[in-house]
Amino acid sequence: MNLTSRAARALNGAAEATRDAVVERTMTLARLESPTGDTQRLTALARELVDGYAQCTGHTTLLPGPRGDHLVVDFPAEDMSLPHLLLVGHYDTVWPAGTLDTWPVAIRGDRLHGPGVLDMKAALALVQGAFGLLEQLGCPPAQPVRLVLVSDEEIGSPDGRAAVAQHLPGAAAVIGLEPPHPDGRVKTARRGSTRLRLTVTGREAHAGLDAAQGVSAVDELVDQLIRLRTLIRTRGTAVNTGRIEGGTRANVIAGRAHAEIGLRFTTPEAQRTTMGIFGALKPMRAQARLDTEVLSDRPAWPEQSSNWLIHHVQAVAAALGQDIAGAPAGGAGDTNLPGSLGLPTLDGLGATGAGPHARHEHILLTALAPRLALLTALLATALPTPDRRARGNLLNGPWR
Repeated sequence: MNLTSRAARALNGAAEATRDAVVERTMTLARLESPTGDTQRLTALARELVDGYAQCTGHTTLLPGPRGDHLVVDFPAEDMSLPHLLLVGHYDTVWPAGTLDTWPVAIRGDRLHGPGVLDMKAALALVQGAFGLLEQLGCPPAQPVRLVLVSDEEIGSPDGRAAVAQHLPGAAAVIGLEPPHPDGRVKTARRGSTRLRLTVTGREAHAGLDAAQGVSAVDELVDQLIRLRTLIRTRGTAVNTGRIEGGTRANVIAGRAHAEIGLRFTTPEAQRTTMGIFGALKPMRAQARLDTEVLSDRPAWPEQSSNWLIHHVQAVAAALGQDIAGAPAGGAGDTNLPGSLGLPTLDGLGATGAGPHARHEHILLTALAPRLALLTALLATALPTPDRRARGNLLNGPWR
């Protein structure tokens, strides 16, 4: 059956009635701190997530990772022969353990504040809420759904990328659970990103007695960074030197220095050109040595006018009385990989709010029920087959 106006009203009402439970679940998850690399805390949160998804028919498989397990949760469907819908997200945050001591999770007006509530504890709660609503309404998912949650997204998913890649074959489409744009628009493309470390090895010497015998790694690094700002003029590339370390004392010529550099790319061509520049760097001091190490890498996901998935989501949203728009995003995430491969991909289906990675991070409570209704409807509405895409008939859900 199609998503009728009667079914839409029922779903909107059920989502509104479920909102408080999703808020409580978000607060529970946010109070379990999960900084990237803290395997003990990540394991505690993973157990909580596994138990929660098990309550709504989800079966979880753990994929061991060096910084914590990645979770793969399978939800059965009415027709298990169909290709799966892949949901991707993460359960690590940027906030160090102890942040809650000075910044507790709290509701103030229409906002739920706290570390990680937007990025992305609320989305994890929304998924559980959506599958719970499907059970309540007696409406199973239209096709198998697989949820992949990685434990290292906040450092570029160096290991989690493989977990996502493992479940791309056979996927009909990919939906990311990152937050949307602050105005609610979903994300239709993402810039590529590379995080690398440029290390300089020089030679230590006494800065007063034997300065001529030393080779300053700090001076070489500074000169290289200035040089790179001149070399990297590729359109579509942004460079940020985020961290610099080097040397030991003011009276010692620095023997070692390094910088962590973040690169963002709007196109694959810009990414290739910029990485070629780094690969061709030569020392400016004869006895200095340069080493470049890629710490994480995400390919550019350019916007595609032929991406039918945004039109499908807009059609489902319209049936619920929602107006959903899309726009490219400046940040990178786990949807970069499927998007770069040309798979139908859309991101930003998580909770609406603002301030990710900042002390004003929050979600908007009034936007939670509509997003819950939309996510639930997307799970219950069959993805359009090629012939229905061509006819523009995108809605076909098993609604009662």
